[in-house]
Amino acid sequence: MQFKHAPAAVSAVFDDPNLVSAAGLVPMLRLAQRAGLAELAQDRLSVPTDKGSNAGAKVSALVAGMLAGADSIDDMNLLRHGGMGRLFDRTYAPSTLGSFLREFRFGHVRQLDAVASRVLTTVAGQASLLQARAGERVMVDLDDTIIEVHGYQKQGAGFGYSGVRGLNALLATASTTSSAPVILSQRLRQGKTGSPKGAARIVGDALATLRRTHTGGERPLLRADSAFYGHATVGTAIKAGADVSVTVRMDPAVKAAIATIEADAWTKIEYTDAIRDEATGQWISRAEVAEIGFTAFRSRKKAERVEGRLVVRRIPDLNPKNLEQPTLFDTYRHHAFFTTTPADMMDTVEADKTHRGHAIIEQVHADLKNGPLAHLPSGVFTANSAWLVLAVIAFNLTRAAGVVADRAGRLAKATTATIRRTLIHVPARLARSARRITLHLPAAWPWETAFARLFTETHAPPPIATS
Repeated sequence: MQFKHAPAAVSAVFDDPNLVSAAGLVPMLRLAQRAGLAELAQDRLSVPTDKGSNAGAKVSALVAGMLAGADSIDDMNLLRHGGMGRLFDRTYAPSTLGSFLREFRFGHVRQLDAVASRVLTTVAGQASLLQARAGERVMVDLDDTIIEVHGYQKQGAGFGYSGVRGLNALLATASTTSSAPVILSQRLRQGKTGSPKGAARIVGDALATLRRTHTGGERPLLRADSAFYGHATVGTAIKAGADVSVTVRMDPAVKAAIATIEADAWTKIEYTDAIRDEATGQWISRAEVAEIGFTAFRSRKKAERVEGRLVVRRIPDLNPKNLEQPTLFDTYRHHAFFTTTPADMMDTVEADKTHRGHAIIEQVHADLKNGPLAHLPSGVFTANSAWLVLAVIAFNLTRAAGVVADRAGRLAKATTATIRRTLIHVPARLARSARRITLHLPAAWPWETAFARLFTETHAPPPIATS
């Protein structure tokens, strides 16, 4: 593609009051309105002083900015251009929104958590966010990530396990084989916080939200890495009616259990560089799995011990350390996880494959950091905590928009960046006639059908209540 005009023949003037750069905010905010975002925030938030007034409208404005790509307070200016004031009410200045966030305290963040949970519950019922086949389980994944910050004005910033100075965000997501992940609960913590701190509370909140969001009969499965292998987290999940699949640390009890596995109990699995033998149908692979019965937390009192299975994957160690001479026998690296899923529901190979699917939560972390969590905009810790919750609300709304716009297509599982590029960042010219506003959108827009479906669905009248 080449520019077809001489430079002198083209000029740029910012003078059209009827243009908007993100017409997709119209159906997105209608979706948020149908989920009750503004009403819930107005009713539940008790942020003090005049800066906390009109909380519902300010929360909606912040979420709208994030949907359009804002990753800082100053970026909220993108809501105040062209015809945006004719489409939306109360397009607040960034300074007003920043002052609102800085008035938050921990209790207000928890109030916003409740708003996020209820918005997800409502929007999931409208858009079928968690679609599961008969007998399929919902996977709940728990993990934290470090959001890097710079300067010395950020409250709570510190050096955590990654060696990066930042703040720690803990998330719990839910997904199925047919549905992209949604975020059930979230918490911002100090950068130096250990991963398991407060995880039990997050698990409890997440599973409570899941019960309201998804009515399937199968027990959900909580997946987590070894940082969350502890009685508080595992016990909370089991008490809430979930099974667990949690990586374990190689402590003496685990090593002793692995040593008792029979030599003929190992099964080759599909793994990196595996090849299927066409004649036998077996995998030719260096990775093998086996399992053995295991009781977790045996040092605790009997009522707090958890019975389950220890599933072990072993891989030949090609570079064994601390050896004075070559070994006569193969040495292996072992990766083990503890699960309470019954063997008749999920065999050893399937359990291992399912556990490795936990990596899906890393995609959610990357998605958020490619959007609102590219920065934590305030020096006040509670303001950044509220920013995280608002980012989660925006994330779940984009998931719902993708499902509504393209139920069985690519957008149903697309990243936020793709949803933003195809459905939100659609330029439009406003025309008004007989008290009606018409959005004139680009001809031959490649995603016209998906946008039209989202627009029509969100502007349809609510269903008539039946007695």
